Amino acid sequence: MRRSTITSVVKWGLVGLVTTQIAVVATLMGVHHWRRKVRPRRARFPRTAPVELPVGDNGNTATVYTYGEDLFQDMIAAIRGARRRVLFESYIIKDDRVGREFKRELIDAAERGVEVYVVYDGFANLVVPRSFFRFPPSVHVVRYPAFRPGVLLLNIRKSGRDHRKILTVDGEVGFVGGYNVGSLYATEWRDTHLRVSGSAVWALENAFSDFWNMNRLPHQPELEGLGESDWDAHFRVHRNVPELLIYPIRAMFLEAIDRAKDRVLFTQAYFMPDREFQRVLVDAAERGVEVDILLPEESNHVVADWISRSQYAVLLRGGVRLWLYQNAMVHAKTATVDGKWSTIGTANVDRLSLTGNYEINVEIFDETVAKHMEEIFANDLTNCRELTREEWQHRPLAAKLGECLLAPWRPFL
Repeated sequence: MRRSTITSVVKWGLVGLVTTQIAVVATLMGVHHWRRKVRPRRARFPRTAPVELPVGDNGNTATVYTYGEDLFQDMIAAIRGARRRVLFESYIIKDDRVGREFKRELIDAAERGVEVYVVYDGFANLVVPRSFFRFPPSVHVVRYPAFRPGVLLLNIRKSGRDHRKILTVDGEVGFVGGYNVGSLYATEWRDTHLRVSGSAVWALENAFSDFWNMNRLPHQPELEGLGESDWDAHFRVHRNVPELLIYPIRAMFLEAIDRAKDRVLFTQAYFMPDREFQRVLVDAAERGVEVDILLPEESNHVVADWISRSQYAVLLRGGVRLWLYQNAMVHAKTATVDGKWSTIGTANVDRLSLTGNYEINVEIFDETVAKHMEEIFANDLTNCRELTREEWQHRPLAAKLGECLLAPWRPFL
């Protein structure tokens, strides 16, 4: 009888907890929607102009973009100039002015004899009409499935989304970073993207071709033999491949932080580090490294914000400085360490990106690029306010309770 009573108490306790969590989520989303409707936010943020930087002695270059219009203009120009091959992959492609321009240029390229391959994520584009993704037969298209049956069997190899954003043209120029394709991202979001030229482009092409060959339909062509794989010690491309249980991006971050001697600068859209990641950041701060993390004060996912905040206390107590970006969504996924090392890519510091999705990050060992990344970070700080430990300790009790209730969901995001 006692065992039955305990089981009943536990069962109803769990039901009560989940019900309360659902109520908190519904309240947060309702308030968030009301605020956006009553007080629409106009994006205002500082911009750092793109500058082409030499990397190494092999003629490779790197250009960092912080404004969507600048990026999309150069991506479109690259597609228009294509002579042989265009590989294009995006998590989200909106059916709007920008998305339609990309679609039109991809079709035009195919019609003049360029090989054009397109990959997009089915789940991320559920709100986009399927008709938008109908291309003529001259454009080869893979829709990464919105649902894979293996998920029902808890097969983690089948659970990841295709969160990557890649464009390569003729094996000569490549783009990768946080920007999805759409009008909103062109002017309203602060994001970061990278353009590379030279032998470093091969690694991006190789990442695309491996994914294409793994997911193409039987009647679609296989990609192979995309140029020479020249080594360049200044660039490494890391890619998570859930199908093979390969997740190198998390290790890349941890190693860079562990080696830091002077400063670690992160810009992240959704920051939910696991305990080991938190420990490495705090250890760096405790040994005298300046650790600064730039986050959106309000992201486009209010629930993710609240779940993320449940670990602010650990970071602030450990000496990590948190900077909250104002008046716009910051969607960048970047880091730079000691003025020597940098990374730009698609991976957030959360479980979904580091041990879940298909992601790709470029790791750059170059002081010129690192200096430029530090300048971008300093410019972004002019649009931030620092979240102090004292302010965080004195936040409202209702906020603390909400964070505690939602904290158990952090390992799932």
